[in-house]
This record gives sequence, C-alpha cells and structure tokens, in this order.
Amino acid sequence: MHPFIRPFVRPLLLVAGLLGACTLLFAAAGRAIPLAQWDAMDIASEGGTALLAALWCLIVLASRPDGRVTRLLAGGLACIMLGSWADCMDEMIDVARSAWWDNALEALLPLGMLVLTAGLVYWRHEQATLSDHMRKRERLFRSHRPFDRITQLADAAYLRAQLQLEGRRGGDGCALVLFDIDAFHRINREHGQAEGDRVLQAVAHMLLLNLRNDDLLCRYAGDRFAVLMPGLGEADAHDAARHLCRMVSAMRHHAAGARVPLTLRYGCAPARGAPEALLAGLCRQMDSV
Repeated sequence: MHPFIRPFVRPLLLVAGLLGACTLLFAAAGRAIPLAQWDAMDIASEGGTALLAALWCLIVLASRPDGRVTRLLAGGLACIMLGSWADCMDEMIDVARSAWWDNALEALLPLGMLVLTAGLVYWRHEQATLSDHMRKRERLFRSHRPFDRITQLADAAYLRAQLQLEGRRGGDGCALVLFDIDAFHRINREHGQAEGDRVLQAVAHMLLLNLRNDDLLCRYAGDRFAVLMPGLGEADAHDAARHLCRMVSAMRHHAAGARVPLTLRYGCAPARGAPEALLAGLCRQMDSV
C-alpha cells in the first residue's frame, strides 16, 4: 500500500461505515420519494456539506496524533457529516414524522458545530503553546548560526557569545544555570546511542516548554544543557532551576517497553565575568553535586 494512502485507510472505513449505516437505516424505515419531487438544490447543498465534513474528518484523523483536540475536531465534523447526510436522505426517502431517530440524527448538526467550536478553542490554545515554544528559539534563529543536530538548540559557542553580550550590557540581573542528566551514560550503555539521542531531545523539549520567552536554552556539551536567564537574580534562578528539574523528573520516558527515570542536577551562578571562567566554575559545581 502506498505510504500516502495508509494513514487514511482506518478513518476512511470509519466514515464510510457511518454514512452507510445511516443510508441503510433510512432505506429500511422509509419510502422512496419519486424522483420528480426531489429538490436538487437541497440535495446538492446538504449532501455536499456532508461529504465535505467527511473529507475534513478524514484529514484530521489521518494527519493529527490522538488527543483531546483531535477527538473534538473529528467528533464535531462527524456529527455535522451525519446530521447533513440525514437532511439529504430526508429529501429522497420519506420517513414517518414520529421516527425519533430521524430527529436525533438531524440534531447532530448543531451539536457537531458546538463540539467543533470547542475543538477549535483547544486547538488555538495548542497553537499558542507551540508559538511560545518557537519564540524561545528566535534568539537562535535570528543569528543564522549552526545549531546542535540532535536537539536543534544553540551550541556552546553561541552560548559564550551571548554571555559576552550580557557582560557588555553590565547588568547584574542575569543568571546562568547548567543542567546535567543523571546517569546518562547508563542509558547509552543499556539502550544504545539512538535512545540516548531521544532522551536528549525529550529533555530539551521539556525544558523549552517550561522556560520564559526571554530565556535561552543551549546544549552545552554531551548531556549538559545551559539556560541563560536574563532579568533573574541568583535566588530566582535557583527556584526556576528546581522547577525545571521537577518537570523533567515527572516525564514518562520509555525505552524497550520500560520507563526510564530521568532526573537532573544543576549548578547556578550570576552571569558575570569571562564566559570561560563562569562555565568552568559551574562545571566544577556540577561535578561536586
């Protein structure tokens, strides 16, 4: 099967099954209306709405991971599809007015709009989170410098350049935090380098999601990450670092079917002085933890 078609197979079967069941229900319970009495405009508009909603539902199910937003969007579109298809069937098949299921199917149209609206609201929140995630990388993207191949973060050279810029500004309100993944060598040894790379990516994403927009996250070396925190004193930076450690330790990373516990240790200092001396001091602080 072509790779482009494969994601659509299950959603297509689901949508076709719903439409088919609805059609069979009308055919079994009603009487065909003579062709001369059909309203072609109503059939085209209601049937077209149902088919478009079915297409959008297919696209959502095939292109998004499972989750609340996906289920709301797909569920709302499925309700609109069935409600519109029931309206279309009413134009071709006469069903007794007392048939409660006919009224229930038609009521799916406004219900689907409500569910779809809820999905769009949550989708907007999702996009806002992703936008925040990307804004935290802007400081790197604007420089057009190479970045780390595995984590897509800035490297140590870029970090040193930013530390020099902070030093020239002369402000005291800036802190540097260095993080190290505990027992990272064991993960590489037991699960392989590819899994170690996945751990680095997962930790990088978790740190990014919990940083402020003005913070700069870099991969310093190996399993060490550095965060430059403008506007924070040392005490506030310690609080932020402890929060980041808690977020990483709460992650549920799995390898070979088993959970891999992830914890960080950190060192923190005001971003003052020569970058090399500052980083060397933090590395000594980390090694003594």
